[in-house]
Amino acid sequence: MIDSRRLQVLTEVARQGSFNRAATQLRLTPSAISQQISALERTVGTPVVRRSTRGVELTDAGRVLVETAEAIAAELLCAEREIAQLATARTERLTVATFTSGGQRLLPPALIRFTAEYPGVELTVIESEPEDALPLVRAGSADVALAYHFDGPPPVRPGDRSGLTWTPLLEDPMWVVLPAGHRLNGRTSVTVAELAGERWVHGCLVVGDLLDHYAAMAGYQVRTACRGTDYQFAQSLVRAGIGISMIPEVALTADHTGLTAARLAPPGPCRFVGVATARRRRPNPLVGTLLRILRETVTALPATPLTAR
Repeated sequence: MIDSRRLQVLTEVARQGSFNRAATQLRLTPSAISQQISALERTVGTPVVRRSTRGVELTDAGRVLVETAEAIAAELLCAEREIAQLATARTERLTVATFTSGGQRLLPPALIRFTAEYPGVELTVIESEPEDALPLVRAGSADVALAYHFDGPPPVRPGDRSGLTWTPLLEDPMWVVLPAGHRLNGRTSVTVAELAGERWVHGCLVVGDLLDHYAAMAGYQVRTACRGTDYQFAQSLVRAGIGISMIPEVALTADHTGLTAARLAPPGPCRFVGVATARRRRPNPLVGTLLRILRETVTALPATPLTAR
């Protein structure tokens, strides 16, 4: 039988990438860490780590064990919370992680409905980008993650070992936001190729990288005026005449004074918004309720001012 303590040691080694750093975190000696890993390898009959001059990496078997250990830890955390609630009649709680623009436009109408139906539930919202939000759900620190991905497959796929389920919510098309008086004002759509020579204000580093890719396909190099991490800030700079910006529809500003927008025509990136939830043995029924409300409210969202043409 696999020793859970050894799984904990392996998980920390994977997290730290080093026996020495893992030993420091667990208050053990590096020799004790090495002995625990060797004992685990004897139990499973195959190496679980690969040592190199760069540190320690997991083998395929090691990755399976770490993913399993993380799932067990998350299940135990949820069980502890459920038992504490049963024992003390504590208030029911639900924790939602969300990216910023989703938290500004998609989440509030769903939470209004949710709190009306379940006024006794204590809600906590964590602002977090998908790369941080999904691990929170896996670990049991969040119950739901409102997240997104751009081109390519979603971050969670059926049959993977993430321990998560991905539910698509909507396609979030990209728009090119322009200052008043721009040469392309009045256009309903533009291509990346037509924007050669423009200076760009990025509201997201990933979007900036995607734009570089599509601009290279169109035969030019992007001229960057600002590489920021906030779509509202980017649109403020567009309003000031610093440049133009590529913004997902959900993130378009409600204050459209001095701005216009044109839909980005293919070929170009698109953002896809969805919800990540954990595959638990005892799922929290509140998670399913919030997911249902999110899907219903998203379909009823009004167009943003810049897109209402």
